[in-house]
Amino acid sequence: MNISLIFQKVWPFVVAILLFCVIIFIHEFAHFLSAKACGVKVNEFAIGMGPKLIQFGKKETKYTLRLFPIGGYCAMEGEDETSDEPRAFNNAAKWKRFIIIAAGALMNIFTGFIIITILLSTENLIGTRTIANFSENAVSNRYLQAGDEILSINRMHIISDYDIQIGLMRDDDGVVDFVVKRNGEKKAINGVVFQTEETDKAYGKNKVMIRYDFLILGQKPALLNTIAAGAKQTVSFARLVFISLYDLVTGQIGFSELSGPIGTVKAVAETTSYGLKNVMFIIAFISINIGVFNLLPIPALDGGRLFILVIQAITRNKIKIKHEALINTIGLVVLLIFIAIVSANDIWNIIKG
Repeated sequence: MNISLIFQKVWPFVVAILLFCVIIFIHEFAHFLSAKACGVKVNEFAIGMGPKLIQFGKKETKYTLRLFPIGGYCAMEGEDETSDEPRAFNNAAKWKRFIIIAAGALMNIFTGFIIITILLSTENLIGTRTIANFSENAVSNRYLQAGDEILSINRMHIISDYDIQIGLMRDDDGVVDFVVKRNGEKKAINGVVFQTEETDKAYGKNKVMIRYDFLILGQKPALLNTIAAGAKQTVSFARLVFISLYDLVTGQIGFSELSGPIGTVKAVAETTSYGLKNVMFIIAFISINIGVFNLLPIPALDGGRLFILVIQAITRNKIKIKHEALINTIGLVVLLIFIAIVSANDIWNIIKG
């Protein structure tokens, strides 16, 4: 048995899992710091799930490392049940509870923004929305021109150069509607034709992929334009969560194309062979997506808890903690079933090779 060969195959997955642990740590640590800052009592701060491996802390908060690196939590007094403790979560002001709940997801998004901005600062050029020139044998230059600033593709607003790729990738026939700014004026250019090639079939129809035949103008990175580009790309990544949900509901992407934790770990592991920059890029993407997904108003997610808190603030009616806990438990069960199904699909795709 070749130990070095086994190590070469295994270590990318170890790296991917560790990076996930870092994302989870950042999320939970933000909950922890905001709870402490708001004076809420934290009973336990844990990384991982399952049996305890290590525990320390002699004051009110216990710090634990648990066996399975698939999650973590910041357990606050009065979070899931009523407590008479003055510093309990359920006795904190609504604005404090809002900050504590939102902190984890917002920190994931902010972390992704920081990573993207740092990566962009190391590039020779930062992409814009403006067409620089066209590749040899291009066909889209019959409609588009160098200097056109792309404002929308198929009614999808273009925020960053990354959106241009997404907009063209989502097209299914190679005929695209653009809105550009040309010579200072907004201009609609419908029916721009691209060369395409067929890929695999989905739901009985051929999928097509557009051949990207123009180049985007780049800018030399400087402090302000790098920060601005990092912010725009963060928004693009965040919006992709909603675009993906829309495409899933409308059938533009199939359920089999979704990736769960196993598929995502596999993707990160495969990216390790392309260098650190690519790994950090996909980690930023995942961190932002986790943050945005967590803010969706779904029971068991932070967004679900925020939604209930907002409803309580508007109606001035307090939902009993046991009822809220029941809603979150049902949501968690549904979410775990969904993750199990998607993970089974991930395993099947790995087996198929």
